[in-house]
Amino acid sequence: MAVLSRRDTGRLFVRSVAVPDPGDLLGHLPQPDAVAWVHHGAGLVGWGEAARITLPAGEDRFTAGEKWHRSLFDAADIDDRVRVRGSGPVAFGTFTFDASSEGSVLIVPRVLLGRDGHGRAWLTTVTAERTPDLRTLGWPVTPEALLARPPAGVRWHDGSLPGPQWEQAVADAVAAIKAGSLRKVVLALDLFATAPDPIDVRALLRRLAGRYPDCFTFACDGMVGATPELLIRQTGREVSALVLAGTAPRGGDPAEDEALGTALLASAKNTEEHAYAVASMREALEPLCVELDGQRRPTLIKLPNLQHLGTWVRGTLAADGAPTSALGLAAAVHPTAAVCGTPTGAALELIRELEHMDRERYAGPVGWVDADGNGEWGIALRCAQLSGRTARLFAGCGIVAGSDPAAELAEAEVKFRPMRGALEG
Repeated sequence: MAVLSRRDTGRLFVRSVAVPDPGDLLGHLPQPDAVAWVHHGAGLVGWGEAARITLPAGEDRFTAGEKWHRSLFDAADIDDRVRVRGSGPVAFGTFTFDASSEGSVLIVPRVLLGRDGHGRAWLTTVTAERTPDLRTLGWPVTPEALLARPPAGVRWHDGSLPGPQWEQAVADAVAAIKAGSLRKVVLALDLFATAPDPIDVRALLRRLAGRYPDCFTFACDGMVGATPELLIRQTGREVSALVLAGTAPRGGDPAEDEALGTALLASAKNTEEHAYAVASMREALEPLCVELDGQRRPTLIKLPNLQHLGTWVRGTLAADGAPTSALGLAAAVHPTAAVCGTPTGAALELIRELEHMDRERYAGPVGWVDADGNGEWGIALRCAQLSGRTARLFAGCGIVAGSDPAAELAEAEVKFRPMRGALEG
């Protein structure tokens, strides 16, 4: 059964107004229970909870969430004086990777601060009063409220599988691929960090956004990270996705970096892995679109610590029969081969057998949807789940017939670095 919570009773009043450009969105969060979605300084941040729902496990968890946010927004009294993507009421969400896992959540923040790429900004309040007192909602933010202390003295602990055992799981996956119809599987591992005091998500967000501006820095219900992969974006009937699969390190100098990128583009193992991910995205979107286009060949997506093969897929939704919101689209395309494997069913079964853990929300959709159905959802990668003084980090690698267990473990260790660095300073 879904667990509903609304901080106030009765009808919700939503008001969006233009405000001066705040600059750094993440520098305006007055409390740790924050939601965020920021890319190159633009996006949305919020605090407080006007409403939330914890969804039960099951394939219909997305459908249940869609019905909830639509009924909530349809009943709300909305005064949106901005009328852009992300103004008006917005629901942030983080969904489990596996339908059998508990913990999918949608949250409507009480206060939302938005900023687009042109310096246009807005403030949205969601309250039980038609004219709320902004000061009681934490706006404007006082300097004292912005003191977010980063963790210190973090201790590290192995997760479900220590490195050597995870390498054996990779070897078992390679053997299964060579022996059967499975072509790719993505295996993940976890790592635990413990700090002396409760971890403030705001400090992690600012570090991640500052170091990885090309990624989508996110937070929702303690799930925090900086994902390079955009699962789906919807603006009206236009949709797009950035598919990533295939990875190499960055070089120590420009010449080495270029050589590593060239090798990645030519790698049979990595291009095979990438092709499966692109094919799964196209197969999911084609029945929903009247037009669908994509790059013929992958390009290099360069991040500070890694470079990936990336392909943009863009389309126009059909007028009839397609999901009417970004959340519905996220449900239609999840899980992609980039985080599960090919074919999906066989890959998921092998993941359950070999990982010896519950991924929970790792590699699940994370993002936001507004009252018009517009929104952006990423794949929860380069992330951690916070719980008081503890952070559970995740990393995963795509395994194909040509994978080497030691090389995959080394890649996973590099993928831990963004969150390790955010926690350690």
